[in-house]
Amino acid sequence: MGIDFHKSKDTRNYRVRYQPYCRQFQQPLQTHHGLWSHREGILIQLSALDSGDRLREGWGEIAPLPWFGSESVTEALNFCRSFPDTIRAVDLVKVPDRLPACQFGFESAFIDLHPSGTKSNRFKYCGLLPTGKAALNPELSVWRSGYSTLKWKIGVAEMSEELDLFHQLISNLPIGMQLRLDANGGLSTTQAREWLGACEHAPIEFLEQPLAVSEFAAMQRLAAEYSTPIALDESVATFPQLVQCYEKGWQGIMVVKPAICGFPSKLHQFCHEHPIDLVLSSVLETAIARRTILRLAATLPNLHRPLGLGTGHWFADSAPVDTART
Repeated sequence: MGIDFHKSKDTRNYRVRYQPYCRQFQQPLQTHHGLWSHREGILIQLSALDSGDRLREGWGEIAPLPWFGSESVTEALNFCRSFPDTIRAVDLVKVPDRLPACQFGFESAFIDLHPSGTKSNRFKYCGLLPTGKAALNPELSVWRSGYSTLKWKIGVAEMSEELDLFHQLISNLPIGMQLRLDANGGLSTTQAREWLGACEHAPIEFLEQPLAVSEFAAMQRLAAEYSTPIALDESVATFPQLVQCYEKGWQGIMVVKPAICGFPSKLHQFCHEHPIDLVLSSVLETAIARRTILRLAATLPNLHRPLGLGTGHWFADSAPVDTART
């Protein structure tokens, strides 16, 4: 994945620059948390001089998701503005836990300065469908992108309506394709049971975060009662939450969004020390953060499920920030 600055003895000074960005979606994404129409974030650039006086640059990205428990973009910007223009590797460790997206962004930039040669092109991806009836449109590019797995948001409309659309969606799935259902914690226990019943004998990989974060014990019971797997998402949004759910005995799937989980090196170490059924997923970041996620994925053991990174078709622009290194 690259050099971990927690273990680095690097004493050089690095120049820090940051660049806010805003990208519009092709269409708003409706989830239980509300309507999301654009992605705001911050690109981080670390610059260093090597022994030959050649300027080298490393890029990272801060892509907060406050409704998942991360800091807001405003909080991240305020932190960036308070950070010195020149820092050392040891200073990066001081990014506080209350700013997990900043932790990811700054360490990502450091890793980008010290990349490994690990290949990361062996992965399959899960594509994100629009919410509701729009998912049935056969002209959507996501249907033609070669994905083996698609993800569909539920818990945003009347349940009878969503179940009807679900059955239509299942009937339209190509042979061999699986579907991930993501409730974003928006179901009641009764509704979750109805959905799990509907999933029986359907090509469903898992039902993601059916209940609120506070309903951990209820999700454990549901996981034991039904054959369709349940995955945690909001419950494991940040690194401390991931550790807590593991220590409380969760043995099922964990959908982790590295861009808001904190320092990538901590997630890397945890996954090597603890056998978990892991899915790495997107927060609709740019290619800058995606590069770090793929580097991380290439170093993790037993990562057998498609990565939840099939989101590029959601953006309305070609994102010049995606090629910021050039």
